Order: sequence, then structure tokens, then C-alpha cells
Amino acid sequence: MIIIAFYLIRWVYRRLQERTAMKRLARSGIQYIDQMDGFQFETYLKSLFQQLGYKAHVTPKSGDFGADLIMKGQQKIVIQAKRYGFKNRVSLSAVQEIYGAQAYYKADEAWVITNSFFTKSARALAEACNVQLFDRKALQELILEVNPTQTAEKVYREVEPEPRKCPTCGKSLVVRQGKKNRFLGCSSFPQCRHTEAIHK
Repeated sequence: MIIIAFYLIRWVYRRLQERTAMKRLARSGIQYIDQMDGFQFETYLKSLFQQLGYKAHVTPKSGDFGADLIMKGQQKIVIQAKRYGFKNRVSLSAVQEIYGAQAYYKADEAWVITNSFFTKSARALAEACNVQLFDRKALQELILEVNPTQTAEKVYREVEPEPRKCPTCGKSLVVRQGKKNRFLGCSSFPQCRHTEAIHK
């Protein structure tokens, strides 16, 4: 009976831990970040760090030299933002690019932030180059600590994804609302029925 009680208590404890983790997950808004495109993710991070007192701006899409955001406070920090499917790990190329950007922008620090995780080689190179990595868990902890007024849900719903062209007919893709999530559909519908996920 003692053994049965022990396993029962351990099972209940694990269930409570899982429930607590799920509640924290929901409060961080990570489920909305998972549905963002890269531009929305960069916009959200900009707002997040502005609330921490940094002057932050998003770099141009071309000629950014590997940095998506540049933050200025007591120190100058360059950031590469990787909005991935959380099952896809960020490789060492992201670390290489932001390390180069640090030199180009003469920044004090270089960070890579993702809603996913990093490969083993990316972590090893980051340690050697003194690049700070923020994976899914670290990002959630940061969000919960800052408790931003500009929530992930608000950015996801109010900031339009980066403009894209339909690969089928060349017309613009527009945001449409599905039964569960928003998606991109061709503006020439119903002539063209191409659709794709926003975060593709």
C-alpha cells in the first residue's frame, strides 16, 4: 500500500507541474508568437525591449548585415530574431550572422532570440563567440518577467504580416480569417485559390 501511495502522489505531483507549466505558457502568449510571421515577431520584440527602456528599431529587410533589431541603452545590442516552427531548431548560421553583425554595427553584445530551440553546434559556437541565445523557454521567462503592455496576441491581431506575392499568379496575398486561425489567401480569389500559413 505504501508503494502504491508513493506512485500515486508522484503522479499527482507531475500532473500539477504540467498544469502549472501550461498556465505559464498561456500567460506568456507564446501560442500567438508561434502564429506570427517574421515581421510581426520583430515588431513584438521591439515593443518588448522598448518597455525595458531600450531604444530599439527594426533594420531594413535588405542590407541588414545579419541583424534584425538594434537596441541602444547602456549598451548597444544587435539581435537576430528567428520565428520558427518550434520543432525546427535554429542552426549555427544564425550565430555566425549575428556575430558578423556585432562587428559591423560595433555593438557591445549579440543575441539570437527564437520561439524554438538551438542545435548543439549553434550553442557551442555561441559560447565560443560570446553570443547570447534565448530559446523558447528563455523567451517565455523574459515575457513573463516584463509583462508587456503590447501583448503577443495584440501584435498578432493588429500588425499586418509582411506583404507577399502569390507564387501562383503574382497577385498580392491578403490576410483572411479561417475557422481557427488567420491565413494568407490570394487577392484574386476565386480565380486563384492559393493559400498559405502566415508564419511560412
